[in-house]
Amino acid sequence: MQFVFDGHNDVLLRLWTHERDGGDPVAEFSNGIDLGHIDAPRAKAGGLAGGLCAIYVPSGDLVFADPDKNGHYVTPLAAPLEPLSSLRIATEMAAIALRLDRAGAWRLCCTVKDIRKAMADDVFAAVLHMEGCEAIGADLAALQVFHAAGLRSLGPVWSRHNIFGHGVPFAFPMSPDTAPGLTEAGFALVRECNRLGILIDLAHITEKGFWDVAKTTDQPLVASHSNAHALTPVARNLTDKQLDAIRERRGLVGVNYATAMLRSDGRSDGDTPLSDMVRHIDYLVERVGIDCVALGSDFDGATIPEEIGDAAGNQKLIVALQRVGYGARDLEKLASGNWLRILASAWGEEAA
Repeated sequence: MQFVFDGHNDVLLRLWTHERDGGDPVAEFSNGIDLGHIDAPRAKAGGLAGGLCAIYVPSGDLVFADPDKNGHYVTPLAAPLEPLSSLRIATEMAAIALRLDRAGAWRLCCTVKDIRKAMADDVFAAVLHMEGCEAIGADLAALQVFHAAGLRSLGPVWSRHNIFGHGVPFAFPMSPDTAPGLTEAGFALVRECNRLGILIDLAHITEKGFWDVAKTTDQPLVASHSNAHALTPVARNLTDKQLDAIRERRGLVGVNYATAMLRSDGRSDGDTPLSDMVRHIDYLVERVGIDCVALGSDFDGATIPEEIGDAAGNQKLIVALQRVGYGARDLEKLASGNWLRILASAWGEEAA
């Protein structure tokens, strides 16, 4: 089994949602559940040893657009969120992450050494990530608090606008060059994340925002769950020019399992073959190199290929990659090694 460290999941959103309906997040993650994609039993079954676990405040007004007769669609951006309610929800999700850690259901990791130790101990290695920073004010005081609670990665925006910058819509076909980039507050956020050692994630930001981060950050360029725009021209995927910049900065692209970002027709359809995933991985490896590609599943946040199903099916992708010629060393890089290298760099550690 090839152990996987994954660059993005929304399990905290699922646990938070179920807790609001009376569920027990610790029991749900520890014992397993038939819903969603990730819990401890299914993670172990599929070799999912850890990953970046997102604090994501949902947009209640977002309704995905239906494709027209040509298969094209544009989902309007979700409205900006209210700061105080966003902070409350984000704090509740962080509290769930801490409760899971204290119960031994997973281990919150703040260093690559922590991740390696958790993997060796057969405990899910969770890194706290924030997807869209609506819970953080322009004074960045909340950023200090979340950092103290274990936050080590963030994306300034989700697919909506906030005080830090602009997000891209869910649209096909469309360029990621859809709106302005970082605001002045966004530039300040990036600089403070550099100081604190918090990874900057470019997965949902506009193309202009991508270049704004690139000229400001001292970190490698990372898009935790994005694919190749040349193969699937959704606004969320990365252009060749963006991929070239990631290669030049020795950054990373985490391949997203979301079918709408894999299929040539941009459809959200679970009946999507693993060959579409392999196609994107092959393209990215050719464009940026084997050292700059990893996995960013979007488990619990997207429609994924039915053949994988959930975290328990993760090794099916590994087998598919073996069949087309990826060897043991390259698979180790794709599955975990490249993420550990990037995190070590962003966090100011020695190379992992």
